[in-house]
Parts: sequence; C-alpha cells; structure tokens
Amino acid sequence: MSKKKVILGLSGGVDSAVAAIRLLEEGYEVEGLFMRNWDSSLNKDIRGNPHVNDSVCPQEIDYLDALESARILGIKLHRVDFVQEYWDKVFTYFLDEYRKNRTPNPDILCNKEIKFKCFLEKAFAMGADYIAMGHYARVRHHPEVELLRGVDPSKDQSYFLCQLSKEQLSKTLFPIGDMHKGQVRELAKRHRLNVAKKKDSTGVCFIGERNFKEFLKNYLPAKEGNMETLRGEVVGRHEGTMYYTIGQRRGLGLGGAGEPWFVLGKDVKRNVLLVGRGAEQEILYSNRAIITDINWLSKDFTERECTVKFRYRSKDIKATIKKINENTIEVHYPGRAKAVTPGQAAVFYDGDLVLGGGTIDKVYLDEELRPYC
Repeated sequence: MSKKKVILGLSGGVDSAVAAIRLLEEGYEVEGLFMRNWDSSLNKDIRGNPHVNDSVCPQEIDYLDALESARILGIKLHRVDFVQEYWDKVFTYFLDEYRKNRTPNPDILCNKEIKFKCFLEKAFAMGADYIAMGHYARVRHHPEVELLRGVDPSKDQSYFLCQLSKEQLSKTLFPIGDMHKGQVRELAKRHRLNVAKKKDSTGVCFIGERNFKEFLKNYLPAKEGNMETLRGEVVGRHEGTMYYTIGQRRGLGLGGAGEPWFVLGKDVKRNVLLVGRGAEQEILYSNRAIITDINWLSKDFTERECTVKFRYRSKDIKATIKKINENTIEVHYPGRAKAVTPGQAAVFYDGDLVLGGGTIDKVYLDEELRPYC
C-alpha cells in the first residue's frame, strides 16, 4: 500500500518543523509548502518610507529557516504566493471592520480563507491526501469530524480555528496538538533542528511587532476628537476612535495621580472616546451578547449550556446559548464578562470539544446596550 501524502505548512518556526517530524514518524510521505501571504513592501511608516528594520524581510528569514529545516529532515519544500488572495479575503475585511469602529480578528479569517482554503486547494492539486499545520489543536476524523482543544492549555489555538468547516477539518492533520510546547522544543533539539530555539512569532501576521496604530494610519486616516469621562469632562484628545479597543490601557497619553485610565466605549456620532480611571468600571461588564456569522460544528440545537471564550487568552465562561436563526445566536453569561468587544470572536465549547464560533455583534448588560460602538 502506498503512503498517504501530506502537504505541510512549513512556516520556518519550530512548531511546523516538529509537525513534520511527527508525520514522518507515523509513516506519511511529507512535503513542505511555505506560504507568502503579505507583501512586505507595504510595511511603510506614516510618511510612506520603508521601515528601517525591513532591510531584511522577516518573511525571507522564515523561508530560509524553513528551507534549512526541510534539508535537515530530508523533505521537499515548495513555495506559494497568496498575497493577492490575502489582500482580497482578509486584509480588506480587516480594514472594513476598523472603519465600522469594530475590532476584527484577522487570524481567524486567514485560517478560514487562506491556510485552510487556498493552501488546501494548492496542496490537493499537488496530489495530497491531507494537509497539516503546526497548530496546537486536535481533529477527530471518526466516527464524525470534530475539532478539539490542543492538549497544552497555554498554547491551544482552537479559538482561531472556529470558522473552519467540517469539510476543511476532514482533510486536516494537527500533528502536535497532543503535545506541550516544552515537548515540541525538546523533540526539535533531539533532531538538531535549526529552529529548536527560535522565538515564537507574535503580533498580527502582516504587522508583526510594529506599532499597530502607526501601521493602521497608513490605510485608515481618521479624525481626531475628544476623550471624555462618562460625566462629559474632556480629559484629552484621541487620534481616531477606530484606533482604540474597549478595555485598552496603554497608549492613551493620559496620566496624573490616581488609577490608570482605560477605554470604556465610543460615541461614534460625536467622535468621542469614552475613558475612565480604574479597570473595574461597571460599564465594561456585560452578561448578554448577540453573535452573528455563526459556524456551527456540533449537532444542531435550539438552546443549550456550554462555555464561551470571548478572547483568545480569556478564561472559559459558563453560558447558555439560544439559536435566533441559522446565522445568529444569543448568548447569556450570568457571571458577567469584561470588555466583550464587537468584531471579535466568540467561541463555544463543551469541555475540549469546539461547538462552533461567530462574531460578536452587540453586547448588553441585561437590556442596556453597552456603548462599545
């Protein structure tokens, strides 16, 4: 019997390289595919000049690292360009959401439209039986397709995979989903991989570790306005309400004696950013939300109990969900949650099982709409 062929997303990091090791150990025929999703020439400062640190493109460094990992492991590495697809399907959506004063999650859309769609189509055109990624998540193929959290709770990436379809998951392997990060690095060391000690990437993929606000200004020039307290006192100026996130503390330019300042909401009609001192402001809390763009992976339902995550790093919150229509869910969380933000993802779980996810649309405390947009 011939070996099953797997095309692996080899990114130049330790996780995908160790995923290759696991696949080879399991007897698969493995080839790597490096994705180029962003044109680094677009990373300019506010005057349109290239960033000083871009003299060597980080993507090119990653590609060279992936090439060396492939050489060490004895597998082929191909390269594919999805720059146009990323711009059309992910970055355009990202900008549109910011124009609406919402806070989008481009990584979720990138997984849905690029890594598990464009990549999958390319891989199957190359004769793949499966694709594989170095994500900390698990997929169960039998008796039915199910998505589960990764075993390492500090690295679990199931939140970012909530918009994948069962069809996409049925063709996907996550070789390191049952490992902890320390085990991944140890296995990389044993195989003398060049990326064994490489730092994990951080930040939004097309921005990296640059100043997020300065990057956005190149694409979304906005109007300055007042920062006001809930009592209407003007305490400062903002650079455009779209550049700020609910619950944000840093980068407000407000000081003085007392507790730190936080973003509490936005009055878009008046172009006012609402701020207040202290992290435990009542206005930041909610106990009900409307979730749209639902992708449901579990069996159909009308109402059920579960847990929900409103942010990648947030804790699970006990909730009850009720189906409004095929695209919309109402979620109640009596224990309340802080800074549940429109545009971000809500992901629902039953233990380790991912039930589905969608986009936070409106947020309430009882019947009162929170001033988040």
